[in-house]
Amino acid sequence: MTLVTLTGEAWADYGLIDSGNGRKLERYGDYRFIRPEPQAMWAPSDPVWEADGEFIPASDDEGGGRWHYNGPVPRDGWPLAWREVAFTAQNTPFRHLGFFPDMAPVWDWMRDRLEAVPDPEALNLFGYTGVGTLALAAAGARMVHVDASKKSVEAAKANAALSGMTDAPIRWLVEDAGKFAAREVRRGRRYDGIILDPPKWGRGPAGEVWKLEENLAPLVADCRRLLDAESRFLFLTVYAVRMSALAIGELVRQAFADLGGTVEAGELAVREEARGLELPTAIFARWSRD
Repeated sequence: MTLVTLTGEAWADYGLIDSGNGRKLERYGDYRFIRPEPQAMWAPSDPVWEADGEFIPASDDEGGGRWHYNGPVPRDGWPLAWREVAFTAQNTPFRHLGFFPDMAPVWDWMRDRLEAVPDPEALNLFGYTGVGTLALAAAGARMVHVDASKKSVEAAKANAALSGMTDAPIRWLVEDAGKFAAREVRRGRRYDGIILDPPKWGRGPAGEVWKLEENLAPLVADCRRLLDAESRFLFLTVYAVRMSALAIGELVRQAFADLGGTVEAGELAVREEARGLELPTAIFARWSRD
């Protein structure tokens, strides 16, 4: 197993401007925002930041918080784009803006894996607002998008419309990811690639409880059963937990040992525009067959 870092670079509609003192300053189109970032333990490049808004975390350990605005910011969101994909950015109560910009190099990597596959089909579990789904669909993949939140799936459909991809071959499903994967195994289904981006904790549409430490290993095992010797990848990301890239890398390595191919693990990061340093954002593990 190889340890690597995948670093996202700035693009027209997104950039990490500066970071430090436990915060980060980012641009999302025409707007700038400050968000908490515990891993930015260094000093910022510029001690004075100007932003349109800042997320102020709650004072306890339960998460939460609120946005404080310094100027007019569209509460219903505003359009951004990554390559062919258009989507809506919006200040959410969960401190992010409706998508995860550190996934940009992952979207490119997955598209590259599927490029030579005729009529590829991929599965996006915990698909959220669908930017990853649309990134692959725009490159010609048939997609199955699964999320337990009806609101998130509706946002993903709206992003598809914004991208001019309403008629793209995408199945939008409000489902519990674990139950859906298990059913697909029983049906004998297979995919060319799987995106797996589970939360630390969550509930399914029928009240199913998801706990990362308990449910991740069985789900990875089911994902292995949905891939075969002709499949191209599985990409697993984990955010905001006390877990090691080595741990999830070993989980994937053991699950995919019989398929051969390559297993890598490491960190996702975003490159700061001010100094070029890399700000870590998440850990990942991936299996691929080139």
